[in-house]
Amino acid sequence: MPPRAIVDQRFAAALRRLRKEQGMSLRELAGRAYVAKSTISELENARKSPAPETAQALDQALRAGGELAGLVSRDAGSTTEQDRPWEAAELLDRVRASDVSAATVEALHATAFELCCEYGWRDEQRLRAEGIRWLREVERLLRRPVGLRQHQELLTIAGWLALVVGCVEYDLELRPAAEATRVAALELAQEGGNGEIAAWAWEMSAWFALTQGRYRDVVTAAGAGQGVVGEHTAAVQLLGQQAKALARMGDVRGVRAALERGRWLLDRFSPPARPDHHFVVDPDKWDFYAMDAYRIVGEDELARHHAEQVLLLGTAPDGTEKAPMRMAEARLTLGKVAARADDLEQAVDVALDAFNARRRSLPQLLMVAKEVGEELRRRDPRGRPVREFREAVRSLSA
Repeated sequence: MPPRAIVDQRFAAALRRLRKEQGMSLRELAGRAYVAKSTISELENARKSPAPETAQALDQALRAGGELAGLVSRDAGSTTEQDRPWEAAELLDRVRASDVSAATVEALHATAFELCCEYGWRDEQRLRAEGIRWLREVERLLRRPVGLRQHQELLTIAGWLALVVGCVEYDLELRPAAEATRVAALELAQEGGNGEIAAWAWEMSAWFALTQGRYRDVVTAAGAGQGVVGEHTAAVQLLGQQAKALARMGDVRGVRAALERGRWLLDRFSPPARPDHHFVVDPDKWDFYAMDAYRIVGEDELARHHAEQVLLLGTAPDGTEKAPMRMAEARLTLGKVAARADDLEQAVDVALDAFNARRRSLPQLLMVAKEVGEELRRRDPRGRPVREFREAVRSLSA
């Protein structure tokens, strides 16, 4: 579960005031703090709560002397960096000393694993920076003479790190960097003989193509990924992306076939011990894929059912959102279903909630938001709900 932060309600106003006092644009502050411009905009408008690390970065960039950082604190009951199952500083020392012992390799595996588990909630810029740092350290080890088995293990670790870094880069709309990192992950997988990593690299290709409207490329990438991994949980996600593309191509029969095949495969595997790991597929995630496909083909009742399941399963007993990115898309799905039922006020209200997600993939969110906006325009092109939603989307993509 992500670390919780206690945020003083004065944070948004203080951030906006400090930035304007220094005559700094959103873009300039984003460059200095290594925080996405859209994230800063949301923080200033109190649509998002900052993580303590984000508040600290903004405080330093604005030379606020602790004013911003002091308005955000970590919940005493939450997990901190120091609570991780490895000692990062000690591991870094061993890596830099070229110690490629079994213990070092195991600790590096644990590091990559935890970063993959943090993808769904951690600040994008911070996660990318840490992932790149560890990639560089593993790269240094790969340039030194090591045994064949150690070499393959390091290739595997680098492959997982490249996957998570590439996903975060795409979330941040760094498309060229994301594609280069994805290709690197694929090459590492091929060199190390790891079909699972190769399949996830193809899944990323399918995801990129989906959000860019290249639906035939999605089907091609999904097929390539299934070809290298066979009957594996990664194939379930590939089938999910395939179903999404086929839905947008109007192939209802193909959608049902892909979803049925994916469900059959998923039922053959035990639920993962760590469902928060981004590169595993748990039963809960299948509702997310089915929701998207049924929304596109107009099966509103099924789309609503799966969206409600995504929201239910993504909420922890204490109310914390365990899967904020999935839940944001579920809210947009409910918004589109409401729009189709001519309940435009409800459509806008529930859809706008999606934009408050504390962690999101901007390309994915904008893709689905566009669908909702088109549905609203068809129903009432000049009405207030349409204008309100259009303005919110414009602010999101600014």
